[in-house]
Amino acid sequence: MIQRAVMNNFAKIKGTEIAPREPAPPGPGRRPANWRQSKWLMVGELVIGVLICIAHVRHFNVLGKTPWLLLLGSISLWVRKIGWRGVGLTRYRSWKITLLLGVAAGFALETFQLFVSQPLLVRFLGKQPDLEGFRALTGNLKLTLIYLALAWILAAFGEEMVYRGYLMNRVADLLNRTPRAWIVSLIVVHVGFGLAHVHQGLTGVIDEGLMGLLLGLIYLRTGRNLSVPIVAHGVQDSIDFVLIFLGKYPGM
Repeated sequence: MIQRAVMNNFAKIKGTEIAPREPAPPGPGRRPANWRQSKWLMVGELVIGVLICIAHVRHFNVLGKTPWLLLLGSISLWVRKIGWRGVGLTRYRSWKITLLLGVAAGFALETFQLFVSQPLLVRFLGKQPDLEGFRALTGNLKLTLIYLALAWILAAFGEEMVYRGYLMNRVADLLNRTPRAWIVSLIVVHVGFGLAHVHQGLTGVIDEGLMGLLLGLIYLRTGRNLSVPIVAHGVQDSIDFVLIFLGKYPGM
């Protein structure tokens, strides 16, 4: 200590000062682990998510997959002290821009699906997506209004929060959130999103997987904002149900 004080006094004369030596940081083995960022926790959540989807496909899931996945995501974000806002549940720049972009994206996605992706898939696979479960909406205003409400609650809000907000981020977390991790996340999650529509047949699986992929790109392009894809998803599904109600949906 006396030697360092002498050296510092001499250094002041020269216009510099020797800073006290900082203690070396603890090594990785001695640093306390943050269990909230554990890879095992990530894997465990993803396994539970897969089991929820399998239960849905096998009709063991009374409420459907989305509410359970939403609950899983909410618990995960709460435990990790992030919250839905932390994965993008907020307006994009302003509400005006959010709504304009969302509505425009919704119409663009619907146009692409009706006039490009779906006709091409039908041509190559020889089958329309199986939408028999929605046939009862044709000419039935009351049922159509109920389905429109469910489309915004379960599909637009629920699926965007689950697939884009929770699952895409969780897969990216598992791969350390590198640019490559987001690409892998985009592909893996939307393969799962397509398979979640297995009741629509192979055409529906591929088409819905592609639509989910495009919504995922919108999520990433808007700086991982959920509001724009939520609006886009809701607008697209609303157009679908209106067309089914009018008896104008292709193949129905």
